Amino acid sequence: MHPRLSFAWAFLSSFSILLAGCGRTGGDEHRRDSWPAYGGSSANIHYSALTQIDTGNAGKLQKAWEYHTGDGDSMSQIQVNALETGGVLYGVSPHLKLFALEAATGKPQWVFDPARSVNGDTVKLAINACRGVAYYHGADDSDQRLFYSAGPWLYCIDAQTGKPVASWGDSGRIDLHHDLGRDVHNLYVAGTTPGMIYKDLIIIGDRVDEGAAAAPGHIRAYDVHTGKLRWIFHTIPYPGEEGYTSWDDTAAYQHLGGANSWAGFSLDEEKGILFAPVGSASYDFYGGRRLGDDLFANCVLALDAATGKRLWHFQTVHHDLWDRDPPTAPIPVNIHKDGKTIPAVVQTTKTGFIFLLDRATGKPIYPVEERPVPQDSALPGEKLSPTQPFPTGMPVYARQSLTEKDLDTLVPDSSYRDIRRRLAGYHTGRLFIPPTRAGTVIFPGFDGGGEWGGPAYDPETGLLYVNANEMPWVLTMIDAKTNEAAIAEAGQAPKTEGRRRSGGMANAAKVTDVGTAGEALYEVNCVVCHGKDHKGGGNFPSLVGIGKKYNEAQFLTLINSGRRMMPAFKQLSEAEKGALAAYLLDEKRKRSALFLDSGKTADDPYFHLPYDATGYNKFLTKEGYPAVAPPWGTLTAIDLDKGTIVWKDTLGDYPEFKARGIHTGTENYGGPVVTAGGVLFIAATSDAKIRAYNKRTGQLLWEGDLPVAGFATPSVYAVAGKQYVVIACGGGKLHKKSGDSYVAFTLP
Repeated sequence: MHPRLSFAWAFLSSFSILLAGCGRTGGDEHRRDSWPAYGGSSANIHYSALTQIDTGNAGKLQKAWEYHTGDGDSMSQIQVNALETGGVLYGVSPHLKLFALEAATGKPQWVFDPARSVNGDTVKLAINACRGVAYYHGADDSDQRLFYSAGPWLYCIDAQTGKPVASWGDSGRIDLHHDLGRDVHNLYVAGTTPGMIYKDLIIIGDRVDEGAAAAPGHIRAYDVHTGKLRWIFHTIPYPGEEGYTSWDDTAAYQHLGGANSWAGFSLDEEKGILFAPVGSASYDFYGGRRLGDDLFANCVLALDAATGKRLWHFQTVHHDLWDRDPPTAPIPVNIHKDGKTIPAVVQTTKTGFIFLLDRATGKPIYPVEERPVPQDSALPGEKLSPTQPFPTGMPVYARQSLTEKDLDTLVPDSSYRDIRRRLAGYHTGRLFIPPTRAGTVIFPGFDGGGEWGGPAYDPETGLLYVNANEMPWVLTMIDAKTNEAAIAEAGQAPKTEGRRRSGGMANAAKVTDVGTAGEALYEVNCVVCHGKDHKGGGNFPSLVGIGKKYNEAQFLTLINSGRRMMPAFKQLSEAEKGALAAYLLDEKRKRSALFLDSGKTADDPYFHLPYDATGYNKFLTKEGYPAVAPPWGTLTAIDLDKGTIVWKDTLGDYPEFKARGIHTGTENYGGPVVTAGGVLFIAATSDAKIRAYNKRTGQLLWEGDLPVAGFATPSVYAVAGKQYVVIACGGGKLHKKSGDSYVAFTLP
């Protein structure tokens, strides 16, 4: 047994309350019975000091209330970790409406609709993923503000009335395209994970496109009272700044994008240190235009929260070609090593690695070895990093290699032979194999290992809880000239090699068949996500039959505004958009027309990439199961002091295998929450369950049925002495049914 587990329960409960405010987890000035920030506190450790629900009574949990937002649709999702403070719960609907409920009953208080926020007029709004809101509380109750993003806008909303704060920014909002150092108004910028409140600042990161024509992901801080920019940190450094020389091309900062903190932040509030996970530089899978280590992409970054000054950084992947950006915020923890207590931060990763870094200096607590990685089969023009960092001292929580012996044997023999044959044609067997034309197995896949739900940390026991995916994906590269040939066949004369993930295509010359031109445009802009057969894959929806769902006007609105993971296609001319609509909607009439030179597209030579990916393709059996043998989803408890796994189990079930006594786990999105009552709560799975585990042993204490899958992180709070667990149930991912509700559970 862990030595700290021998303390008396009463002492542990009271001690945990002290820890929440003394800096062990970074500090939190809020009451122990609330959930006032994304992840539960500014430290973002997914921990609640409440004890009413415990290992003895968790099996008695029942539904307390359910709130329907009323605006879900067949493709909608909710990924929100709801916020609760002062007896009020704040959440966001599938169509990005912000709402307030009575936290004990689910009774609505107010709803703010960003689509009607400007002078009461309806506005076109990109439906991006939203994972929560940030709450600011002034010196008294008269100033309570909520900050959240909808489309390219960051809103400031009065928490008591649900009205925009007119004195903030531009009538209560600011355009996230601004203040980035160059004109990016035609590029995709949106907020997903909420920003961090520090004193009188709201600090934000963004989601940007992952193609070559991407906005830079600089981290910005705005005044909570005025909306004025207070500081900016350049994640792609400017001349004279630290990291500038890590880019071989010294003009990179003027053209390239990405390196964005899309996964949110954590904060050591006592010391005023902001911790940021910085994503990959764009384009994700070919780095010939961004040679070098590419700082501060793929970094754990520590900033002075008041000024934005860099304190330290640690890069987890050099010159990333595998979309291996840190998927969640590094969180502050305390490590007991060699008789000393060391304040640290822990970064979980998509690969299953754990990086444990000194909180003050960024130096690894245990050695990180720079090991040689494969250099053969790299695409011409690419220059790989000769080594990659491999952390030691911490266990790996997901498998990292796929070979024939690892293939799925639960399927019929004919299906097994098929995946064995396909695997033989791929490059596989270890991490960091370069992207190839033949196909490279990415395992764990693009969605982890660890993902955006993030881990939970228990300050009582020093245990870290990580849920992980073990799904193989296949990355296949093609020559861009393949797409250029298709365009030429459609009668066009492209001026650039850009693609959907790489900045759109050029102005076009005369064509006679708009549908044929639309097919070429699809190859250029859409195939990477939706596939050559239009059926999608992974978390990208099928476009088969889209003409039954959208008319031309609705389709054009969609591609002009974007939706969730799909950016807006502002780089295309109106004629190009019309041709794409003609092709995808399968219009009966063929329109002869001139492509007018009506819209200038991204013709920057930095966007002219010679290679493109064929799509985000999972490696699946004919039956649709992962090609790797189970487990496909796991939940792991790790002792950070000892560097050992305390317990590990599958997470989620496929009903057809469960009936045979086989627990496979499922892909999972959303994180766990751990409590002082000894319970760990998690939904996240595709089987539409929420579960409670004994945090010490991993024993399953309770399963609750949800209306649809809860791809989100639970919130835990108490009102009038009664403890609640709330989960957003939006479904929509993994081709699961969509929903529109938030469900609360409590004891009878």
